[in-house]
Amino acid sequence: IRGASSIAALTGAGISTESGIPDYRGPGGLWETRDLPTISDYLENIETRRSYWQRRLADYPGLAAREPNAGHRALMTLEERGILLAIITQNIDGLHQKAGNTPARVLELHGNVRELRCVDNGHIWTAEYVRDRLVAGEDDPRCEICGSILRTGTVLFGDPLPQQTLQAAVRVSQLCDVMLVVGSSLVVNPAARLPRIAREHGASLIVINRTPTPLDAEADVLIEGEAGPTLASIVTRLDAVRSEDQRL
Repeated sequence: IRGASSIAALTGAGISTESGIPDYRGPGGLWETRDLPTISDYLENIETRRSYWQRRLADYPGLAAREPNAGHRALMTLEERGILLAIITQNIDGLHQKAGNTPARVLELHGNVRELRCVDNGHIWTAEYVRDRLVAGEDDPRCEICGSILRTGTVLFGDPLPQQTLQAAVRVSQLCDVMLVVGSSLVVNPAARLPRIAREHGASLIVINRTPTPLDAEADVLIEGEAGPTLASIVTRLDAVRSEDQRL
C-alpha cells in the first residue's frame, strides 16, 4: 500500500457489520431470517409488494441511522491521500458515501437503499419521500409521473446487475496496482471474479476477512480479522512511515 498509486477496494458485508448491519450469510443474516423476493414475484404479486413495503417501513429508519465505522473512515483517508482509485462495494447501505468518499468513486454493484425507481421508465424517488407516502397509508405505491410499479433500488434475486456499474468495476480492476478486498466472502459472482482480473493485470491482492475465502491462496497478503481495526491500523502505520519519510 505504501508504494501504491491506485488502490481499488472491494468491500462486502463484513465492513458494515461493525456498524450494526447484519450480513447475508452469517448466523442471523438476512438469508436466514428473511424470505427475500425474486424480481418476477415482486412484479407479478401485489401481496409480495405489500409485504416488502411493510418490512421496509419498519426497517429503513434503523438502516438509515447507521454510521460509518473505522473501516469506512480508513478508506476515506486513502482517498484523501490520493491513492484510492475507487471502492467497488457489494453493500447497499451507503456508508462509504456517508464516511465522505466521493460518490462517483463508489461503485455499488447491488444498488442502494437510498433511492427507488419506477419499473417502466426508471423515474427516481428518494427513500424518504416514498417512506412519507407509506406512513400516510399507501401499501403499493406507484410512480407519480407515469403510474408504474415502484421498486427498490437494490438488486433482487433474478435481477441483472447494473451493467454500467459492473463495466466500471471491471475497468477499475484492470487499472489498479493493489486490490484490497475487505469483508467479502468472495463467493458471489461477478464480484468474486474482480480480484482475479486485478491479479491478471499485475495488481497485488490483499484480503482482509474474518473467515476464509476461495482466493486466500492467491492473496499476496492475507489478514484474518475485523475490517475496522485492521484498516485503521494500516492507516496509522502509513502515517508513521509518512512522518519518518518527511524527517528524512
